[in-house]
Amino acid sequence: MFEQLISTFHQSPAYFYSFIAVLALLIGSFLNVVIFRFPKMLEQGWYLECREFLADEVKGIPAKDIKPLTLSKPNSTCPSCGHEIKFYENIPVISWLFLKGKCSQCKNSISIRYPIIEAITAALSLVIAYRYGVTEQTLFLLILTWGLIALTMIDFDTMLLPDQITLPLMWLGLLININGLFIPLEQAVIGAAVGYMSLFTIFWLFKLITGKEGMGYGDFKLVAVFGAWMGWQLLPLLILMASLVGAIVGLSLMAFKGHKREQAIPFGPYLAVAGWITLLWGEGIWQWYLSVIL
Repeated sequence: MFEQLISTFHQSPAYFYSFIAVLALLIGSFLNVVIFRFPKMLEQGWYLECREFLADEVKGIPAKDIKPLTLSKPNSTCPSCGHEIKFYENIPVISWLFLKGKCSQCKNSISIRYPIIEAITAALSLVIAYRYGVTEQTLFLLILTWGLIALTMIDFDTMLLPDQITLPLMWLGLLININGLFIPLEQAVIGAAVGYMSLFTIFWLFKLITGKEGMGYGDFKLVAVFGAWMGWQLLPLLILMASLVGAIVGLSLMAFKGHKREQAIPFGPYLAVAGWITLLWGEGIWQWYLSVIL
């Protein structure tokens, strides 16, 4: 059956792109759940671990009333009135448009961010499908892209890049390159190591000079992810693009939003965007950059 489906994709590109678009919209809806719930699940776990570790010190102190939270339970509800969202109210993009961006019960607004994430997931997935076609590269790059979308939004919301997402993506990059799917395994291993150590070194130099921490350890691991997928040669371009965009955004926030200089901003989103672009078009961008500089 799988071979028949692949054959159909090869014979009908329109069917292939339609399948990818629908699948990506559904994945985008699931990513909204991951982005919202996973940080809360981490916080619950940390709280329970701390109480267990500090068992003697917290005796007599009432524990928080924590309701178990997973990616599947409890069912999604309206944050304003608690209305349980029906399946037909949760169709990616379409339901939000049909409901005019409001809860069907209390009529309070539903953030436009949800359909935007779903639409972006579909758009980026179609770019991957168009560029790589019906290949193994498309399958694995879709997984990477979906993971990067989740990481971007979680970091934007919470300043966290969870190991539970970054490390599997790094190991996946190494495993798929055992047979050189994107690059030789040797380059993948060196890329992961150089990616991690490059920001790790910058982190400690900055800390020794200023006494402050300039970034989080999750950023090191995210660059290691890209190193494992595309090798070390394009990492300077990735870091250059991410730093440039981050600096522009930071200066804009200080100029127009009153953002204080010492106030931290997440770096993960810029690394994710720059890394995704570099992975797809980095060779051409690097050649263009060198031709301009030289």
